[in-house]
Amino acid sequence: MQGDIKMSKLASCGGCGAKVGAGMLSQILQGIPTVKDENLLVGYDTSDDAAVYKVSDDLAIVQTLDFFPPIVDDPYMFGQIAAANALSDVYAMGGEVKTALNLVCFPESMDLNVLGEILRGGAEKVAEAGGILAGGHSIADTGVKYGLSVTGLVDPHHLYANDAGRPGDKLILTKALGVGLICTANRVGEAAPEHLAGAIQSMTTLNKTAAQISRKYAVHAATDVTGFSFLGHLHEMMGGKLACRVNARRVPVLLGAWEAADAFLYTAAGQRNRNHTGPFVRFENVPFAMEEILFDPQTSGGLLLAVLPEEANALEAELQAAGLPAKIVGERGWSACSHCRQNFGKRRETAGNHGYILILGGNTYGKSRRARGCLPAARCQG
Repeated sequence: MQGDIKMSKLASCGGCGAKVGAGMLSQILQGIPTVKDENLLVGYDTSDDAAVYKVSDDLAIVQTLDFFPPIVDDPYMFGQIAAANALSDVYAMGGEVKTALNLVCFPESMDLNVLGEILRGGAEKVAEAGGILAGGHSIADTGVKYGLSVTGLVDPHHLYANDAGRPGDKLILTKALGVGLICTANRVGEAAPEHLAGAIQSMTTLNKTAAQISRKYAVHAATDVTGFSFLGHLHEMMGGKLACRVNARRVPVLLGAWEAADAFLYTAAGQRNRNHTGPFVRFENVPFAMEEILFDPQTSGGLLLAVLPEEANALEAELQAAGLPAKIVGERGWSACSHCRQNFGKRRETAGNHGYILILGGNTYGKSRRARGCLPAARCQG
């Protein structure tokens, strides 16, 4: 029966934690030939959230696709989460959702009512986004997987790319972190019901409101925080051009995430994230549990926005007034000095496509370094 199926245990990992690791994916994509087209405004070469193709001076198509195994047991909630996660990529590009297609993998031996509930949950989220569910594709498989292929539209002049931020931009995160840790705790029976409920509420919340509000402000870059973690996606946003600083005490965290991290309920995906992005990160006075939260793979996470500093407080306030746990969590700095680059781990030789991240747990900045995006003065002699 439908109620007896523990969907979150049908696969070794669920949600965006099932992604191929960022390092492996980058290596694979290097071998794929690229085709140059002046109308392809965003492709896979920038690790962005979706592809964008210009069809006229004031109109471009946004295309994205996302699917994964269950991260929760309830089929209807799984459908909502998977759909919200896929739709988010369009919002991260500054676009509006227009159409969606279902992507389904489902065992022939399983109760079809389960699939019906998954599809119902997904369809409701597409409708909430203002889109039209126009069809889909299904295959028989040994496990359950669900997601969407989504098409949206965006004005090319108001497109959000992930690496277009500017020096001094404030970084705003619109959702709290920790869903991967909480869902892992749930898989082993260690998550409090209220903590799991909070994580599900976060994952089923569309980024539509955050995107609509952000369009009123001078947002220079955006991404959504998903399987590669807050730090992994922030790392991509740096684009090899700038360093950044994050105040860990300002990062919103879901109730229950700290407890899961303290109990060492880590995910394999979180450790892959640490291995890939860790060499580009310097922690100062940050508890190890918070490090794990920052590396935690998110499913249907929030938007991470790089906004003009003069407008950041107003944007934060309006997002919060709309009921979102948005916070200014840091800022982009100038290019890291040579001394900082040399002290950010063994990958510095290949860091031409990436930036450097300083995570602060306390007030340890040296004033002369504040505007440059360097390490604190005690650590940076450049």
